[in-house]
Amino acid sequence: MEIQKTRAALEAILFAAGAPVPLRDLARAAGHDEDTVRKLLNAMAEERRESGVRIVQAGDSWQLRTNPEFFWAINALAEAPPKRPLTQPILETLAIIAYRQPVTKGEIEKIRGVEASHAVNKLVEYDLVCEKGRDESVGRPILFGTTERFLTCFGLSGLGDLPPLSDKLDELRRQAEREVYRDDD
Repeated sequence: MEIQKTRAALEAILFAAGAPVPLRDLARAAGHDEDTVRKLLNAMAEERRESGVRIVQAGDSWQLRTNPEFFWAINALAEAPPKRPLTQPILETLAIIAYRQPVTKGEIEKIRGVEASHAVNKLVEYDLVCEKGRDESVGRPILFGTTERFLTCFGLSGLGDLPPLSDKLDELRRQAEREVYRDDD
C-alpha cells in the first residue's frame, strides 16, 4: 500500500507542477531516496505508454505530458484558432524593434518609410513586443521592446543570441547589387 500512495503522490506532484520537476525534489517530497523514486517513475512511465497523459523524463527531471497522438482531440475541444502568420511588414517591424530597442513608433516609421501603427499593434497583440516606457523627447512617445515570448518563439535565450546585424546588412547589400546588375542586362 505504501508504494501505491507514493506513486499517487508522484503523479499528483507532476500534475500540479505542470513543468519538469527535478528527481531530487520529487524524492524529497515523496519521502524516498532518488533511486527508489526513479524506479517508480520508470515503471509508471512504462505503464502510461499508451495513455493520453504520459510521464516522461527530461534530463534529470520528470514531467506529465499529453500524448502527442491525441493532439487532434485536444485541438477539437479547444477549437484552437489557426496560427497567425507574421506578414512581411510585421516581420520587418519586429526586426527593427528587436535590434533597435527601445524604439518609438516614429523611429520605426522613419526606418521603414511607412506608417507602422498596424504592425506595432499586431505585435503587441501577439505579445511579441510591449511598451518599455516613454522617450524623453517632445510628446513623450512610447518606447517599444521585445518580450520574453519573443525570445521563446524564436528560440533565443537573450537578445545577445540575435544574429549580428552586419551579416544581414551584407546579405542585403549583395542582394541589392545582384538586382542592380540584373537590371543592367
